[in-house]
Amino acid sequence: MTIEEAQQTVDSWIKTTGVRYFSELTNMAILTEEVGEVARLISRQYGEQSFKESDKGKDLGDELADVLFVVICLANQTGINLTEAMARNLDKKTQRDSQRHKNNEKLQ
Repeated sequence: MTIEEAQQTVDSWIKTTGVRYFSELTNMAILTEEVGEVARLISRQYGEQSFKESDKGKDLGDELADVLFVVICLANQTGINLTEAMARNLDKKTQRDSQRHKNNEKLQ
């Protein structure tokens, strides 16, 4: 699925199953909540925290997909084409960081 297809699929899902988009402010709060769930799971899988019973069975891929879904919702409702935005962002990073990471002693 391309980013454009994902935006179209989410838009269709929202308009049929989800009824309508939540407000941008509500979706921002939901995004924060979903990112927190990713952080919680990563801290348990890759960090020092142990799993609580309620954390067991959580899937990192599913949690990341929740984050992506809300990001796509925000893009759709604010008129952002994520394919174009991502291309511009990668160009910016390439120009800005073309030597930065290669010269970072911490990454050697």
